[in-house]
Order: sequence, then structure tokens, then C-alpha cells
Amino acid sequence: MSQTPTISSSEELGSLVSHALDTALSLGATSASVEVSEEKGTCVTVRNRETESIEHTHDRDFGITVYLGKSKAVASSGDFRKESILRTVKAALDMARYTTPDECNGLPDKERLCTNPRQLDLFHPWNISIEEQVQKAVEAEKAALSVDKRVVNSDGAMVTTTIGSFILGNTEGFLHGYPFSDHSIDTSVIAEDQNGMQVGSWHTSGVSSMDLLSPQQVGMIAGQRAVDHLSARGLSTRKCPVVFEAPVAKSLFRTFVHAASGSALYRKTSFLEGMLNKPIFPDHLSILENPFIPRYWGSAPFDDEGVRPSERLVVDHGVLSGLFLSSYSARKLGMTTTGNAGGPYNLIFSEAPEASEKTLSALLSRMGTGLLVTELIGQGVNYTTGDFSKGASGFWVENGRIAYPVEGITVAGNLRDIFMSIEAMSDDVDLNGCYLSGSVLIKEMTVAGNS
Repeated sequence: MSQTPTISSSEELGSLVSHALDTALSLGATSASVEVSEEKGTCVTVRNRETESIEHTHDRDFGITVYLGKSKAVASSGDFRKESILRTVKAALDMARYTTPDECNGLPDKERLCTNPRQLDLFHPWNISIEEQVQKAVEAEKAALSVDKRVVNSDGAMVTTTIGSFILGNTEGFLHGYPFSDHSIDTSVIAEDQNGMQVGSWHTSGVSSMDLLSPQQVGMIAGQRAVDHLSARGLSTRKCPVVFEAPVAKSLFRTFVHAASGSALYRKTSFLEGMLNKPIFPDHLSILENPFIPRYWGSAPFDDEGVRPSERLVVDHGVLSGLFLSSYSARKLGMTTTGNAGGPYNLIFSEAPEASEKTLSALLSRMGTGLLVTELIGQGVNYTTGDFSKGASGFWVENGRIAYPVEGITVAGNLRDIFMSIEAMSDDVDLNGCYLSGSVLIKEMTVAGNS
């Protein structure tokens, strides 16, 4: 039997927020903000056609930020009972009495708060039973194992569904929230030949189950990726063009967002310090931030402080035209919040026609000979200097065609140079998450190997 879990109503959560805010003010807080959230979900894992685990989650969170003048403290609890809320509010106030005042502390300016949140279609419960989740996981794993006889084992297939709701409020009169959902299918399998084993994985996620790839599609992609990487070779150290496959390109652009974020900039730990309104990418690349795309994971009508965001170009023909700022980081920098407390929204990467390719294959043809990176390993980023060095695996490409798989290599460079060396991007956009990027061609990077 299909089941749709229930969560507390917006009215119930809003009542808790209002009660906590009133309590904080009555106990002496200058101002306060409160977020109350509840999530329910199930995750089914199948391995070798056997149900390995069924996990049910039910998480509740009450969090309060209090200000005593310019002193700030945060406390949280998973207990919604009024006596627990009282204890949590008192704990926050007790801590605030001992914290050092900071002139940049405080709620967002009232005129920045969202007063009429947009409805963005972010709640789509998946009416699915445990039995149906198990069946979909089995289908994904079966498809992966059926790709090739060399796919010999499974790391598991998972089907996850989550719904939740939250309300955010503060003592400036803001009180809004919305329900949300998140669903996913994951598969990972192992292929083996005489030269060893390789793992292949794939993932699909979305606000609605209707936006997911089918279990069979996820499984087939995972299985094929495992087989394609069999008999991987090493490479000698060289400099060459590099293509980052779309899911991997996301990690490259995450470094951009981190470096353009207020916390890194005011701490002077960003290689992009002083680069606002200056070129950091080639002029054929623009990046649009759009918080308002219906039914997209990176959409929201307001940020973690209740500030309304805006649709804007953060990179305009290569020029850094926007940062990612909260109220606090904006004050530290003498600027205005951009409504990014909590991170970026949907980032849409657009290329001028001369730098755009329709498919990954076309991008490889444009590259000619070089490296296609399908996996990055480790951290390897110094955000202060921009130095980038990560383990990688993928494929060596010759004359625009994949020649053989490679592993045990490192790709390295400085992010300033890497960003400016982006030559083209393909239209194979990975829709999982908020970085809506296709595969990316870099003119040249250092590839370090051991053969």
C-alpha cells in the first residue's frame, strides 16, 4: 500500500516560532530569529537483490538566534515542547551575555525582508510504499548488473524520499515558510577484468519523483561507467587540454562560489579578493543566478535570514558582477546583503554561440587530444592562493575520440588561470543540484602521472 507521511502544518510550526520569539523578548532579548523545521523520510537500500536496510527518519529542529545588543548566541533543540523551548531560549540568552559584541551582528534590515514569498512548487510528496521503493531499487541494481557480464558485484542501490516543512520568523515581523520534498535514486556497482576492478555509480534527484530518471536508466548508466573504466592506465606527466564532465564541473564552480562568498572575502582568505567588477572568466561566459525557477532544487523565495533574493548576473561576460553575501558578511565588507545566507540558488551557465557545443562528444571533438575527467578525488584547494590539485580519473582522448580509461593521476593549476582558460561548454547540463553546468573544456592544465 502506498503511503504519504504527514508533517506538522505551517500553522503549527508558525505558532511555535511566534511563541519562542515572544519568550525571547520577554526574557530580555533585544531581537531574535527562530526557525522550526520537521522532516520525514524513508531510505531503502538493496544489495545483490536483497533488502539490506530500510531506514525511517523523523527529524525535528528548533533553532534560535538571540541578540543582546550586539552580542549574539545560537541554541537548538529537537524537542518542540514548550518547556524545552523555554530552556533553549534561556540557554541562548545565557551564552549571549558572555559573547563579545560585534557591530555587524543583528537581524537583516527590515526593508530587505521578503514580504510576499513566491510560490515555487517545491512540495511534491512521492506516494510510494516501502515495497515499491524496494522494487525500484531492485530494478536499478538489476539494470546495472545486466549491462555486461563483467559487472560482477553491487555496492547497492538506494531509493530515498523525504518531505519536510519549515517556518522562519524574527522580531521584525517576518514569519514565513513552506513545505518541500526531495527524492532520489542511487546505484553503484563493481566491474572486474584481468586488470582489476572499477566502480561505476549514478544518481538522480529532484523535488518531484516525476523529474527522476527511471531506475533502469540510473542502473544502466552506473553499470556502463564501471565497464568503461576497466583496464585503466596511468599517464606520464604533461600539460594538455582538459574536459571536466558535467557532474565534475560542478566542483570547479563550487570553488568559484566559495571564493566569491562574503565569509571568505571578509576573512581575506579568497583568491578573488578585490576582483569585484573585474574579469575572472573569459568574456564568452556568463553566470545567471535565478532563485525562482519552479520545482528546482536550488529555488527559494527567501534566504536563511528571510531576505528576498533577486535574479541577477553574478558573472557578466566574464566580469565578476555579484558576490554571495549574508547580512553579517555584507556589513563586514561595507556592502548590502545579496540574500545568499545559506548559499547560492540555481546557477545557470551560458556561453556565447562560438563557445557552446551541443553535446559532450562535440566538446571532445573540439578538444582534439587531451583528458576527460569523470571523477575528482580529495580536497586539494587553497582558496587563499587559488592553487588547485586533485586526484582524478577519466579517459584519454585522441583526435576527439575516447582512446582508453586512465586513473592514478592528478590535475593541477591555479584557479585564476583555470577560470580564464575555459574555452567552451557543452549543453549536457546536470540537473542534480543548483549548479546547472554542462561539461567544460579548459585550454590547458598540468596532469601529473606516474608512468
